[in-house]
Amino acid sequence: MLQIDTWKRVLIWLACVAGLLAALPNAFYTRVEQHNDAVAAIELGADTSENQAMAGQWPNWMPSGLVNLGLDLRGGAHLLAEVKVEDVYEARMDALWPEVRNSLRGERATIGTFRRDPEAPVDQIRLRISKPEGLDQAMQILRGLANPIQTLTGAGANDIEITGSGNTITVQLSDAEKIATDDRTVRQSLEIIRRRIDEVGTREPTIQRQGADRILIQVPGIGSAAELKAIIGTTAQLTFNPVVGRASSAEERAGVGNKVVPSLDQVGTFYVIEAAPVVTGEELVDAQPAFDQNGRPAVNFRFNTSGARKFGDYTLENIGQPFAIVLDDEVISAPVIQSHIPGGSGIITGNFSVEESTNLAILLRAGALPAELEFLEERTIGPELGQDSIEAGRVATAVAFVGVLVFMVLSYGLFGIFANVALIINVCLIFGVLSTIGGTLTLPGIAGIVLTVGMAVDANVLIFERIREEIKAGRGPAKAIDEGYNKALSAIVDANITTFITAVILFAMGSGPVRGFAITLGLGIVTSVFTAIFVTRLLVVMWFERRRPKTIEV
Repeated sequence: MLQIDTWKRVLIWLACVAGLLAALPNAFYTRVEQHNDAVAAIELGADTSENQAMAGQWPNWMPSGLVNLGLDLRGGAHLLAEVKVEDVYEARMDALWPEVRNSLRGERATIGTFRRDPEAPVDQIRLRISKPEGLDQAMQILRGLANPIQTLTGAGANDIEITGSGNTITVQLSDAEKIATDDRTVRQSLEIIRRRIDEVGTREPTIQRQGADRILIQVPGIGSAAELKAIIGTTAQLTFNPVVGRASSAEERAGVGNKVVPSLDQVGTFYVIEAAPVVTGEELVDAQPAFDQNGRPAVNFRFNTSGARKFGDYTLENIGQPFAIVLDDEVISAPVIQSHIPGGSGIITGNFSVEESTNLAILLRAGALPAELEFLEERTIGPELGQDSIEAGRVATAVAFVGVLVFMVLSYGLFGIFANVALIINVCLIFGVLSTIGGTLTLPGIAGIVLTVGMAVDANVLIFERIREEIKAGRGPAKAIDEGYNKALSAIVDANITTFITAVILFAMGSGPVRGFAITLGLGIVTSVFTAIFVTRLLVVMWFERRRPKTIEV
């Protein structure tokens, strides 16, 4: 009849206590948040008295996980960026030019001399050869540079197309390769933006793709949209280029295959460098702030196997020649290669401050953005607006909570009080789980909790109405309670499974606020079923074992 094993009782109460303890830090949100920030700072080496005092605001043995507040509750920055995918086409053509040049150098007897047309579109390499009769031979050689596209949509197509007429040969990306490149560029930009924001240590950012070439970025708790743009807007494209010479101004002609770039530190100094780099920042595997032999801030870097080989080979063959370290088309430094540098490690020096060297290391570790970002929309949501949303959500939840509590007591008396206790535990369990998994609470998420408060009562209403029916049918108190729970179980499970499926679909198909609603709704369904079936029943059984009533009123 009304029997619950001791081990089951212990597990139920342990689950409730664990949920309550996990939810407790949210009642002291500011204090625990300062404690967490101070502990993180101490672990990074900032062991100051101020941080020690803030870390002591909350016991270390207590749970310290918090529910992260979303952009609409905490305030923060919102950006919508468009990835300029066309920039990648130009970079691809510049990288392809050395291969084109080298493959045609041995065919001068057939094609004569050749040169690249500087007026060609950025997504093309246009060559003019001096012997038109060698056009077919040159095109045949260049077609050997084509590679098959490794995507399902581009199956059977090559990455470049070669066309020719008269004495002109045009090399350009195929349409299938452009589609694959666009998708790859946006995905790479998305991942790099996520790395950069994660490096700064912001809480629960929303970074997701919108449409074909746009990225939505929402970061709670950050000061302004301008601050967010400063974090993610820098391309940080690092390259190592051979130095051809110096120029007097940026307008000076550099020659085919070269370009003029300014010096970052020395105003009015310009370098002529080869446009095709020896090594790029994409081959970096690590970058850390450091100090040079003179105690000045610098950045240590390390290449992967491919980059290390190319870097080592070049330094071996060009001892005594200057070598430019270029960041975003500005020469950081142009040291002379003193000796062979094996191993792929080096140091970037310049007139850095400690903060600048740290930020540069972060940007280089995160990788270079493959294309420029154009910010189409930017908003800064102040914490005051977020606080208003929190207050509105708190009032809505309190009104719903009190209304349900009063209704249950008036409708079901003592059993309604048991249901109310389970309801309070239910809400605490939701916050406890959100804190444990590091979930984000948004304004729609609060709506999900309010909806859960109403849904949690549905299960108890079904149970209590079944108990009423059993009592009217002449069952005794123990039998009526037992049958009420057993007969209501299938209806409770069926109703909540269908709603949970809806929550899963919302989470899978939705984004942003919709996901926040789906998370709290899904968690609320799980916790409400647990509290209705196990917690409420345990409370009723404990009361019944103690009082042994001859009759019950539901």
